Order: sequence, then C-alpha cells, then structure tokens
Amino acid sequence: MGKIKINLIAAFALLGLCFTGCSEKDDTPWTYLFDGETLNGWNQKGGVATYEVRDGSIVGITKHDTPNSFMTTDKLYGDFILELEYLVDSTMNSGIQIRSNSLPYYLDGRVHGYQIEIDPSDRAWSAGIYDEGRRGWLNPLENNPEAQAAFKQNDWNHYRIEAIGDTLKTWINGVPAAHLIDDKTAEGFIALQVHSIGKDKEAGTEVIWKNIKILTDSLSKYAKPTPIQPILTKNQLTLDENKRGWQLLWDGETTNGWRGARLDNFPEQGWTIEDGVLSVLASGGAESTAGGDIVTLDTYRDFELKVDFRITEGANSGIKYYVDTDLNKGPGSSIGLEYQILDDARHPDAKLGNHEGSRTLASLYDLIQADMNKPANPIGEWNTAHIISKNNHVEHRLNGVKVLEYERKSDDYRKLVSESKYEKWPNFGESDKGHILLQDHGDLVSFRNIKIKSIIQD
Repeated sequence: MGKIKINLIAAFALLGLCFTGCSEKDDTPWTYLFDGETLNGWNQKGGVATYEVRDGSIVGITKHDTPNSFMTTDKLYGDFILELEYLVDSTMNSGIQIRSNSLPYYLDGRVHGYQIEIDPSDRAWSAGIYDEGRRGWLNPLENNPEAQAAFKQNDWNHYRIEAIGDTLKTWINGVPAAHLIDDKTAEGFIALQVHSIGKDKEAGTEVIWKNIKILTDSLSKYAKPTPIQPILTKNQLTLDENKRGWQLLWDGETTNGWRGARLDNFPEQGWTIEDGVLSVLASGGAESTAGGDIVTLDTYRDFELKVDFRITEGANSGIKYYVDTDLNKGPGSSIGLEYQILDDARHPDAKLGNHEGSRTLASLYDLIQADMNKPANPIGEWNTAHIISKNNHVEHRLNGVKVLEYERKSDDYRKLVSESKYEKWPNFGESDKGHILLQDHGDLVSFRNIKIKSIIQD
C-alpha cells in the first residue's frame, strides 16, 4: 500500500506540474522592433500625424489636413514572420505596412507597398492585404466571414504576418485571414499607419501598437500552414482594376486574343507560354525573322496599357501601339509607335537613333528619349511598362514613374517624325485606332500581366 500511495502521489504531482507548466510554450527566437520606451530605430514618413510612446506602446494620433502618416523602421526586411498587437478607435482606418518603400522618384516619395489592413468598420476587412500607393486591394476578406468575425471591437487584436518569398499570409486573433501570392516587392520597411481624416472626422483619435516582434531566420521551421486558398495576382485583375474597367489582354494560358502580325493565327514557333509567362525566344537578334511580332485581334483608340516585361542580357524588343498591320509588307517589324524595351548597357541600339538616346529603355523609339533617371530594375527582374493615350496626349511610364510625354499629331511631333526613320511612312503614328503589338527582335524577352483599359473620350 505504501508503494502504491507513493506512486499515486508522484502521478498527481506530475499532473499538477502539467496544469501549471505544460501549456504550449513559444520558443520562437523573436527580435523586438520596439524597445517599449523610445522610437529608436523608427522614423516618420508621409504626413505629420502624432506618434508618441505611452505605457510601453506606440500611439498614433489622427490630425486634420495631413496625408497618411507612417512610422517606419529604419531597417529593411525581406522574408520574415511578424507578430504584434493593436487597439484601434472604432472610427479609424489604419494598417501595418510591410515590404514598403519611399523613393524620391516615385510620386515624390510617397510610401507604397503591401499593407495589412486595420478596418474596424462594418466591412471588417482587418488583416486583408491592400497595396498602398499602387494597385489597391489585392486580398480583401469579403469571402472570409470567419476572419471578419474575429476582429474585436474596442479591444486588443493580435496579428501574425508571414512574408516568405512571393507568399504573404495573415492571421487575426489566431484565425487565418489572407493568403496572397504576389512578387511585386521583395523587400522594404515595416510601418505603422495613421490614416488621413476628413473634416467630418474627429481629430485626436488613436491607434495603439505593442509587442511588435519579428523573426528573420529559420522561417521554414516556424511558418504555419493555412487552409485559405491563395489569391494569385499574376495575369489576374485586382478588385480595383475590375471596378475601374480594366481588362486582361492575355489570359496567361492560351493564345486567345492574339495573332501573328502577318498571320491569321498565332505563330507556330518563336513564342512560348509557360507558368503564366509569354516569351519570345532568342533567334539571333534579327527583327521579326523567327516567330514574328504578335498583335491583338482588337484595335484600340484611347487607352491605358500595362505590361510586365523581363529582359535578358543584351536583349531588344518593344511594345507598339496604334499599329496598322497593313503597312510594311516587306522585311522588318509592323509599323506603330513603340515603347522601347532594351538592355541599355549592352545593346548597341542605346547609342543609335536620329534623336539622342531615343532608342533606350522606355523611350518613344527613334523619336523621344525617356528620362535618364528612369527607375529600371536589373536585368532578369520584372519591370512594368505603362502607356496612357488620351485625346492624343501620350505618356510612357516605367515602374510607376512618368518618363516622357508628348502630343500626337502636333507640329512638334511631326517635326520629330520627319527627322526619324519613320519619315517615309505618311501620317506615321496618327491613326485614330490600332493594334497593340509585342515585338520579336530575336532576343529572349518575357511578358505577363498584360492589361488594358479603354478610355472614353471627353
């Protein structure tokens, strides 16, 4: 009996230890981004809303007549797992920026990048993913009622944010919220947002953050699975693009909507489609001698066009617009205005042309040079071309920055044409409508996210 008693006592003692100490312990080697006392390691960008340290927390306070304000980390982060807690006034909108940047050439330094939303409104999209200063909503929570219901009004909420490679995941109070696959930005600062407020809103409302901690090593060990099906942005329209009337020009899978510039069908060689990427293959650098150029089946008048492109070393290609495929039945490419795609450092075309620099990346080919300070990403990385044409006013943009503009059909434009290789083509570039063209110049160049929005003329 004595032995049994001793064993029972030992068992109850172990059970008691488990009740007090066997709960799941977080052994994650977190690094705290906020010391609880100062804003050392942080700096403010954007607006001038007030930030202060109070009771071991960072407090953001709204202010009238100022744009969105951001308290940003001095350090940039790529892949990480981030956790924090926040308490927000029920009348506010706020968020946590991740992989965000403020660059002097982009909208005069406007903060832009992924934002994990803080949304105490009835919409309840807290922990959804928004693209601040760029594309708008990427992963709203309209189809995730569990996450919408997880937000605690007038109480502390907990976020977990995983950013690993091209995959972003969020949780709110332990509930899976967003799952996004997008590779627009790989690195940037983390920031705490105080949203701008209108005159109808009361100034002095607060959002408070605490326990801000990050992990940057051994992420695969600590990453969590999520049951949420991912939203893929590649070759898809975002929520805001759908609302604004954008359309996909390429579906990411087939050749639907395109043909060879001199063919009734899509070329049988020279172009490939793989993993949502459309590529013109290398064939020696000659112009339109392999698969040849491809054009849209439809023609367009006033429009906005966006195309992601990726070039290889020494590559040459282009995006043409207002193309008339009935012109130039001889050798070479079809005729139209061209947004030049080029490796400026390695291709000889960068030093050619009747107008200095007019054959460099993002230039209006052979006519107008793009801004020399253009924000081009390195060879092998994706860039975004953006062309806007409205009432004959045309802009070329590269990675969100305007690099040139001109007036079609103007006297200045016609003078440039008369001094260029296009002078032999009557009324070059002055058609009211035309095809969009992707050029085969014999070098490996890839395209994706090809989107257009027709503009109704005033």
